[in-house]
Amino acid sequence: MPLGRRVSKDVAEPYEADQRLAADYPARLAAATEAERALRDAQGADTPAPEVRELVVAFDKALTAALAAAEAAERTEMGPKVYSTPAQDAATRRAAEIAYRKAKARPSVRPWTDEVDRLRTAREAHRLSFRTRPAAV
Repeated sequence: MPLGRRVSKDVAEPYEADQRLAADYPARLAAATEAERALRDAQGADTPAPEVRELVVAFDKALTAALAAAEAAERTEMGPKVYSTPAQDAATRRAAEIAYRKAKARPSVRPWTDEVDRLRTAREAHRLSFRTRPAAV
């Protein structure tokens, strides 16, 4: 007989996936830092435009991966009560939404929320500074 709180199977799977992704956060952040350093070095060395373009896209991808891991760490810190699936009834989904908002106010979640905001701002600033996708015609 398990002694912890019971979590439904449909919620346990995404929660465990987020735990695995959150564990990879330091490596993803290091990769983003390395990609940014490579981009800044290339900009300072007057590297040809196609090579800089590759570094711009690589930095965007690394930053997006770090952001996904930080978001997963934030959800993991909030706990399994904040997860909902489309298969659940409306009352259960609503309870998950309320739990999500309550969890955002916890002091243990706040550092992750700040980190997510920081990474999201950095990614948007990067995307505004460089074209990371082809222009829409």
